[in-house]
Amino acid sequence: MVRLAGIEIRGVSEGGIQTCLDLPEVKMCFDLGRVHEWAVPRELVLFTHAHMDHMGGIAAHTALRHLRRLPPPRYVVPPENAADIEALLEAWRRLDRSRMECQVIGLGPGAQIELPNRWIARPFRSPHRVITQGYGLWSNKHKLKPEFAGAPPKEIRRLKSQGVELTSLVETPEFVFTGDTLVEVVEAQEVVRKARVLAIEVTFLDERVSVAECREKGHTHLEELIERADLFENEAILLLHFSTRYTERQILGLLEQRLPDKLKSKCSAFVRSLQTRD
Repeated sequence: MVRLAGIEIRGVSEGGIQTCLDLPEVKMCFDLGRVHEWAVPRELVLFTHAHMDHMGGIAAHTALRHLRRLPPPRYVVPPENAADIEALLEAWRRLDRSRMECQVIGLGPGAQIELPNRWIARPFRSPHRVITQGYGLWSNKHKLKPEFAGAPPKEIRRLKSQGVELTSLVETPEFVFTGDTLVEVVEAQEVVRKARVLAIEVTFLDERVSVAECREKGHTHLEELIERADLFENEAILLLHFSTRYTERQILGLLEQRLPDKLKSKCSAFVRSLQTRD
């Protein structure tokens, strides 16, 4: 578990094995490679793509919530996948001989959904080997318009009583999870560069897997992030989805050795010792 720029993040992310990121204060999570105890209470899950290590736990999550008499979950998925996921769940219902109620919501770029804490989630495309989308989470706050800043409280109350619009809605990109992706998502999506907290995959870290081989697999190499160090405006960056060929010591050592200072000061590695285990 880790807290970055005021946002608590827990979960697990092992490249090719399992990924699930939970935001306890937002009361939702991303992906369900497997079902962990802390994910069962989550009524809303945002899925990035249909690879087994990101979606393999969907049926078990539904069944466990039903067993515990929790409300049917809502699963946000890329719209191109919605029908197949419905068919998958229907097959499990026949096999399990239970209702396994849930709502599958096909939601793509250009659309949005309100989160339990009243933030807004908006999908964006992440380039990967299969249809994949990341998600940006925005907070919304009404702030006093600049022209009324410094006005006495009595004057503010008078204007308000006259129906004057004193505030404007300000959106702030709070958190981004890219899902599995090629590094081009950094240039293509402004929110990836500007969100206060960015969770981004960096599956391979050194020459054991070359940049070319990494790209063939649809993933991001540490070398590619280093080349784009000047682009990241984020307050904090959570690096995750490391290949299991690296030990925790190797991950931390390679990041310490290779990251330039401008990235090192922002980056945290979501290594196994920080990840929630049941």
